[in-house]
Amino acid sequence: MYYLLSILIVIAAILLIFLVLAQNPKGGGLNAGFSGANQIMGARRTTEFLEKATWSLIGFIVFCSIVAAGLIINGSQKSTAGSEVSDEAKTRMQQQVPSPQAPANAASPFSAE
Repeated sequence: MYYLLSILIVIAAILLIFLVLAQNPKGGGLNAGFSGANQIMGARRTTEFLEKATWSLIGFIVFCSIVAAGLIINGSQKSTAGSEVSDEAKTRMQQQVPSPQAPANAASPFSAE
């Protein structure tokens, strides 16, 4: 599921790049080529469409990013919670390794003799 969301985010980002490049910062953009007002999709409607498509893609990318982050966090919580097998293995490893102890007759380096 995470990989699918990642691919969708990349595709949406590429489409967003093309939409932004199609727009003119001064309001010309794609509508500069349309001179007739009686067209099906006139200059004013082209600008509205590009702006709505841009905001829609931004919203889609934000939504998919939040869902992907949730999937990552949810997956990491499951893996750090551990299982009974890994908890038991850790317990056995701690029981098998004795802690180092100083010999009984050795003097402590911190004793004041």
